[in-house]
Amino acid sequence: AESMYGALVAAWTPDHSRVVLADGYTIGDIVLYEIDANGDRQVLYGTPLDERDAGRDYPLSGFGSPSSGLPSTHATVSGEGILLRTTLFVDTGSPAYLELERPGEIEPVTIEGLVHEGAGELETLQHLEGSRYAALYNIEGCSWAYETVFDEGGRTLTVERVLVGEDELSVGTLHGLHYDEGSGGFALSFCTATDPTQLWLLEPGAEEPVPRTRERVLGLAPELLSAGEDASFDSHDGLRVSARLYRPSPELGYKGARPLVYYVHGGPQSQERPIFAWFSMPLIQILTLEGFAVFVPNARGSTGYGLDYTKRVDKDWGGLDRLDHVHAMTEILPQDDLLDVSRAGVVGRSYGGYMTLTLAGRHPELWRGAVDMFGPYDLVTFSQRIPETWKPYFALVLGDLEKDEDRDFLVERSPRTHIENIACPLLVIQGKNDPRVVEQESHDLVEGLRASGKDVDYLVFEDEGHDVLKLPNRVRCYDAIVGFFSDHLS
Repeated sequence: AESMYGALVAAWTPDHSRVVLADGYTIGDIVLYEIDANGDRQVLYGTPLDERDAGRDYPLSGFGSPSSGLPSTHATVSGEGILLRTTLFVDTGSPAYLELERPGEIEPVTIEGLVHEGAGELETLQHLEGSRYAALYNIEGCSWAYETVFDEGGRTLTVERVLVGEDELSVGTLHGLHYDEGSGGFALSFCTATDPTQLWLLEPGAEEPVPRTRERVLGLAPELLSAGEDASFDSHDGLRVSARLYRPSPELGYKGARPLVYYVHGGPQSQERPIFAWFSMPLIQILTLEGFAVFVPNARGSTGYGLDYTKRVDKDWGGLDRLDHVHAMTEILPQDDLLDVSRAGVVGRSYGGYMTLTLAGRHPELWRGAVDMFGPYDLVTFSQRIPETWKPYFALVLGDLEKDEDRDFLVERSPRTHIENIACPLLVIQGKNDPRVVEQESHDLVEGLRASGKDVDYLVFEDEGHDVLKLPNRVRCYDAIVGFFSDHLS
């Protein structure tokens, strides 16, 4: 069962007599197969990529989790069908049922008893035991989790209780959920924008979860950190863009309009969420402690708001999502008297680094400083240098180097094409061992900037890859970014 796109095991019946595989081409585009003992595959749902007609649109199944891309599919207790997450009926995801003896026929499943409100999506279904499932939702970037029971005959999921989303386990992110089949209890990990990851237990029959850890940010009173506020806005074409604004805590005593740091997340098909354990949130908190306001949008192309929203960046890198950022900087944020957008800097990692370079080169009047962390500089060389296993995927979502029109697009959208327009100082950060955006990309960028007489600092971590993970390196990285913005936005 070979496939250049995956062939992941997606589900298996309780007696292991039937196995379902999934081929994932791009986000939301997943085809399901059943495989027999000889390795032969029968399509259960979807059209394989090599059987598609050119120019014809094929519906996206959305079988995978938006955050992980992995299939969210489970064989039922009866062994007759699969309970799965799909976008075939609702763009933001819903449960559905596929009977194994009726390939190609997906039925909607009703879920009863949801209590959350706001924009978001069903992330995944997690099997607990028997006919019990956890339904995990991402609503405005925050986690909701429900314990449910599936009625296979009635095609209904019924919520029995809310696990995450209320009281102490609210306005934060669920990292892991473990169900103990022996006792029926839950262990989970959860964090917020101001609180590190904590472990919680929900005992059988208990109404409230009990914290089992008391992790905290040493040396800082919690009231000095910023929980953030909703700053969602309507973009240039009326599309709603979810965003959060982190201001310095009033307890810090800063007066007057604050200089602004504009943070662009990576992916691009990812999402910035209130996760203290993630690289960005400690940086955001340090910046607010130093008196900066930090604006964090989830522009079109982000996950968390439905498949249509996520797919809007496919083959449009640096296009309409770039205009979301420009609209925020020129039309939305200037309306806030507590922000000084004349003292603004932009920072991003990976795709966020690419967007940082794009914004600095195509809209230089907006920025006094820019920090690029391992962002693609030249989309042609980037596409040539990525791992071989990535190339089929990027040919579909970014551009195919074998096609002249795609190559022209990659040149036009490359920061390299607009490097001469950059007017602000830059800090470029790179891991020497990065297999995704190789060090040569940032080296070429820095050499090009210096050849043009631009103001650029270059920080290379010899023992990092496509991230900054080691604690001494992370401290040095945070210090460099905060120091850079302190120098250029003050």
